[in-house]
Amino acid sequence: MTLTSPVSPVLATPPAAPSEAAAFFAARLACFTDVADVHAALAGEPDREPGFVLVDTRSRAAWDQGHVPGAVHRPHAGLPGDLDPAVPVVTYCWGPGCDGATRGALALARAGFRVKEMLGGIEYWIREGFPVETVAGACRAEPDPLTAPCGC
Repeated sequence: MTLTSPVSPVLATPPAAPSEAAAFFAARLACFTDVADVHAALAGEPDREPGFVLVDTRSRAAWDQGHVPGAVHRPHAGLPGDLDPAVPVVTYCWGPGCDGATRGALALARAGFRVKEMLGGIEYWIREGFPVETVAGACRAEPDPLTAPCGC
């Protein structure tokens, strides 16, 4: 009697071929960026522009409560608005439970813009400990104590 072990749920669907996986992950990186990379670009060398405009697609109330310093406020329903199509755009919204940044990125892409979405939105920006700008000025918001930055 030969016992065979069941296939794990991880491998029930086999991994893609390396070339297919490489194309998929390259496409993801072409469409997404993370808060650490956006922060590094915005906080980079003083005489060097980041090369993109960061767009907060949330409501005015959410923007006033706290946004990424250097971002511009353009709710997704009004995009592309007055943005320059020659400048790449990075969109963000509240976080992973919201699709406002995706809606904004789609509107911009359909209008001919080169665009990426910032994964995690303002929620993960705060979790990483980066400053936010409010109507009262710059501050650091309290991150969720149950989550630590990934450090990747």
